[in-house]
Amino acid sequence: MGTDDRAPEALPVRTSRYRPTGRHRSQHQLSVPPEAPALVLAVPGPESAVSNDIATGVVAAARASCPGVAVHYGYLQGFGKRLDAVLAGFHSNNGLPAAVVVPLLICPDAEADADLETAVASGRFPVIAAKPLGPHPVLAGALHTRLSEAGLARVDQIGQMSIASAAEGVLVAALGDAEAMSVAGTVAVLLAARLILPVAAASFSDPTSIKDATEQLREAGVRRVALAPCVIGPEFSQADVAAVAAGSGLETARLLGAHPAIGQLTAMRYGAALQDPQLASLAGAARAPGAARVPGAARVPGAAGMPGSADLPGLAGLTGSADLPGLAGLTGSAGGLPVRRPTGSAGSLPVRRPTGSARGLPG
Repeated sequence: MGTDDRAPEALPVRTSRYRPTGRHRSQHQLSVPPEAPALVLAVPGPESAVSNDIATGVVAAARASCPGVAVHYGYLQGFGKRLDAVLAGFHSNNGLPAAVVVPLLICPDAEADADLETAVASGRFPVIAAKPLGPHPVLAGALHTRLSEAGLARVDQIGQMSIASAAEGVLVAALGDAEAMSVAGTVAVLLAARLILPVAAASFSDPTSIKDATEQLREAGVRRVALAPCVIGPEFSQADVAAVAAGSGLETARLLGAHPAIGQLTAMRYGAALQDPQLASLAGAARAPGAARVPGAARVPGAAGMPGSADLPGLAGLTGSADLPGLAGLTGSAGGLPVRRPTGSAGSLPVRRPTGSARGLPG
């Protein structure tokens, strides 16, 4: 039988997708031992009714992702439930950090960073401060959902591709300086891949960037531009977003607020911080004979550039956080950080990379 006479090989058949059970059931699901540090959200600004609604919603989602972990929140300013008071209520954790503090921010903020450092430094026991939440693929999924809620994008799917949209182009706007522009740019690329539409990036802190990005989209033939605020809420109000949209003739989605993706991403940041090799060193030193307890705030060096994955003594029961896709390789996505942040950018954490690409949340 000649080569051309052979029966053609059957084409591969797409099998139905399923959600596996066990430790790999989801990116954000963590399983931790009882001695794991608490997770504390640092909420920017003073306490308010709107901020309380957002914070409690994010805490609920984070608790669902970290069963058994104590999850709290505190404010960086004002006279309400302040972060420093929350941290003061923690006790010694046998030499391990008492808490991982995750700022409820997408992008860095100089004022919030200073407030966070002051609050953490006032604590009696070591803590770890994580970086802000962005960028990450789940943020693109959350923005997609917010756009669809406002009638500015449809969530119909064919296979894995989101199609059709009420808007012809989208402007992703974050809050902050140059790093915020970088975060917005990364999320814009991820959102464009979901919507199959032109997406530009801008910063609410730079009105000129909003104007320039809008003009760029319109020069490309986009007549209806939707504004997708890549902002959680406490640091920027819906009224502020509406004013920006009205000034540029844009239709807008609502803030991310307590979208489940924010709580899930908070859990991912927490899990990544627990993988910091310096935490393993701290735990090992605490269990050495004659080891002294370390008072005050932890000055844990960053984990940038350190290969391999952490083997955390005393946290041997930790599962789930070793498989957090999407954290490494995205700008500004390092998880475990020192309280006093270095001036340079942190490298990627020693997180196992998945074989496939990270996916956003379903719209």
